[in-house]
Amino acid sequence: MPIYSYEALKQGKQIIKGEVTASNLKDARDIIRKMGLVPTKINEYVDSKNKKTKSIGTLSLSEKIDFISTLQILLSSGIPAVESLMFMEQEAAKKKIRDIAKILKTQIMGGSTFADTLARYPNAFGYIFIGLFKAGEESGELEKTLGRIKDLLTKQASVKGKVIGTMIYPAFVIVLAFIIILVMLMFVFPAFKDMFAQQDKALPWITTMMINAGDFLKQFWYTIPIFIGSFVAFCMICAKWKPARDIVDRIVLKIPLLNNLILYSSYSNFLSVLSVSYDAGIPIVDCLHLAVITLENSVLKSKISGAIVKVQQGLQVSQALKSTKVMPRMLLFMISTGEQSGRLGDMLEKGVNFLDKTLDGIIDTMTKMIEPIMLIVIGSIVLVMALALYLPLFQSYLS
Repeated sequence: MPIYSYEALKQGKQIIKGEVTASNLKDARDIIRKMGLVPTKINEYVDSKNKKTKSIGTLSLSEKIDFISTLQILLSSGIPAVESLMFMEQEAAKKKIRDIAKILKTQIMGGSTFADTLARYPNAFGYIFIGLFKAGEESGELEKTLGRIKDLLTKQASVKGKVIGTMIYPAFVIVLAFIIILVMLMFVFPAFKDMFAQQDKALPWITTMMINAGDFLKQFWYTIPIFIGSFVAFCMICAKWKPARDIVDRIVLKIPLLNNLILYSSYSNFLSVLSVSYDAGIPIVDCLHLAVITLENSVLKSKISGAIVKVQQGLQVSQALKSTKVMPRMLLFMISTGEQSGRLGDMLEKGVNFLDKTLDGIIDTMTKMIEPIMLIVIGSIVLVMALALYLPLFQSYLS
């Protein structure tokens, strides 16, 4: 993708220059605005040798953690940035990290700052990573900021792992139930079909339905992969198509237990970024812009973005967030106390700890409730299948 150089206003007065990678001019402008800046001038970047900058691609959370951990160790040991990247280029365990180090080293040696070089690859590193790195470089506390970034990424990986771990069990049970139903319909019921046909009485409706479904699936077996593919495609559309995703995001916030899992995992990531960026010396409005990027639920993102506008207009952070009516009262109270006492950074950190404990409790409750629910689901499926299979036999015995 092409690189665009830009000039933008920060907080309406400070002129910021940098570069971003985007597919077109419109996307470049949107990216700059997401960074909390107001673009005034954007031009496609061409380097001095008229060569296109290599694309890095995307980095997983674990790859970001590996990259930042190694870089932090090297820089904190007093090794200059270029030499640190040279070491990573030669010694990093993953090829992707070695390639990234080589690209960054080349551009820094060409005269770019480390932060500006990272800013060319927002798809790889993310706006939060870039924003915090730039703040650390400008403040002269890069090593300390790298430690904050590493802790933040580790925290995000932990929250993500907890949420995924909670959903693995029900997903496994659903897949297992689907396989059991297919096996029963396609192999078990056809084996009893001839025996059922010898009975004089009509078969129960549930048995007839199961036999017909089994015959259909055996004859048109290709409908099974078509159905699975269609379901996967539907899920992907819901995840990527904004109107569909907005509907799904609204629905999940109304489902008991699941809504708390979504809300508190989102709050945890939001407040973690807010706390780390505030400690890094970034202005509170810019901190909020960075933090809101972590929100994946469109409903929450829209409401918090509206709160940021109110903060820009002079309203206190706690009051602006309170107006959204989606933040926990305890969290709002802690932020308000921090603003009034001048210890907002400390209260944000305590808020993160509060959210972590609350999220652990929610996950523990969900885990305990999912097990009996899944047993009921599997038991219901087995019961229906058993009734369909044995009702004709009971009917013949009673006649």
